Amino acid sequence: MGLLKAVGFRGLTVALLFFNLLVGLAVGIGVNWGTQLTHPLPPATVVKMLKDNGIQKVKLFDADSSILNALSKSGIQVMVGIPNEMLNALANSVQAAENWVSKNVSSHVSNGVDIRYAAVGNEPLLSTYNGTFLPTIFPALQNVQSALIKAGVSNQVKVTIPLNADVYDSSGSDMPSNGDFRPDTKDLMVEIVKFLSDNGAAFTVNIYPFISLYNDANFPADYAFFNGYSSSINDNGKIYNNVFDANHDTLVWALQKNGFGNLSIIVGEIGWPTDGDRNANLQYAQRFNQGFMSHIKNNAGTPMRPGPVDAYLFSLVDEDAKSIQPGNFERHWGLFYLDGTPKYQLSLGTTSSNGLVAASGVQYLDKKWCVMSPSASLDDPQVALSVSYACANADCTSLGYGTSCGNLDIRGNISYAFNSYYQINNQLDTACKFPNLSVITTSDPSSGDCKFRIMIRSSSSSALNAGAGSVEKPSCLILFVLVSVFVFTLL
Repeated sequence: MGLLKAVGFRGLTVALLFFNLLVGLAVGIGVNWGTQLTHPLPPATVVKMLKDNGIQKVKLFDADSSILNALSKSGIQVMVGIPNEMLNALANSVQAAENWVSKNVSSHVSNGVDIRYAAVGNEPLLSTYNGTFLPTIFPALQNVQSALIKAGVSNQVKVTIPLNADVYDSSGSDMPSNGDFRPDTKDLMVEIVKFLSDNGAAFTVNIYPFISLYNDANFPADYAFFNGYSSSINDNGKIYNNVFDANHDTLVWALQKNGFGNLSIIVGEIGWPTDGDRNANLQYAQRFNQGFMSHIKNNAGTPMRPGPVDAYLFSLVDEDAKSIQPGNFERHWGLFYLDGTPKYQLSLGTTSSNGLVAASGVQYLDKKWCVMSPSASLDDPQVALSVSYACANADCTSLGYGTSCGNLDIRGNISYAFNSYYQINNQLDTACKFPNLSVITTSDPSSGDCKFRIMIRSSSSSALNAGAGSVEKPSCLILFVLVSVFVFTLL
């Protein structure tokens, strides 16, 4: 794998946090606001947190009306998203596109929401989709643009497509100047780029240096960050000492070679996860995100594109219900934990504070945890099945090699799994009745960096309470088979 291969995995999410810093008094800072959580913070709480941190732009992965209503008259610029699942309908019906714009754009604009972009799809040309959205992405883009024009909002709201960085490459080279669009999508990409240019829109790309490191054990770690890499790449006098600049300028070259060298570029997602992998930790995330802030704050830009970098950090908060198909790190991209607590010291340069400001007014469940009973035996045949059930229905991604809870002993692993299930189910007594194995305690079992978290109270709590049942006799054999390898690794 070449040094430029920085793939962003947001099609499975993510979505995703969105960071737009054009420094100082320029366009301000933005983040991706993902919503795949079991217990989301109330939208009004999140909007206040955004404003408290001086974040002036937000990217959404859909068009949730409660979120858009909370953003009304907030002064925060918004990119609304259209999920890939909607592309087929929008591609085949102008009326469907007009209905979507009317419901999710026009009505909210008239209600004081400052919508600036409509993001059509989310990394729809990701190579792992095997061409699923190739026939629909461009017609959907055209129909949404037509609908924006008909609604009279096209001067304010521009279309774009958040694309994965794998839509271009440098032909096996590490030189950005060899960049061009991926051969299997080149003709389509040129059509899309021309359409964006004709309509005054921008090219949105997601760049993830972390994925380069995750996918290739031989990738030079320092090259993923913004300091410390000693083997700079000299590309015809352009010097590259970090993968972000090199990846970004590979796109610049691809655009230039196809006649659109002046097209605006938005970095739709960029960030670093804090758990779920040996390279996903608080120290690396702080180093990357603060390094990125420092790298762009003086409007130096990249070797091929000096000037402000329009980029959105991924992501605002952790999402404990995201798919972990790309990796366990998928649930840990947030600048904040899911309760709105900052993870590490990070200066965005937008407020007088040198760090992030936590969400205010957050309410928590009681200070109690579900753990493995001291009298329970590790040899109990119910242990593996119970842990499998808990992990399949909760979040055990902080367990495993190189993670925040990777140093727990066997009983600690089991307790973590039980507590995760217990908290996600709002501390229901029936959620801590693994047969002869579990007990509720008021003593915090956290150990060092491994936190046994208490769940927040949210609007989803009542729904979860209604649906949560007893797990005294979990009999979900399919779930057991799916996660048994993971569990026995922990045990």
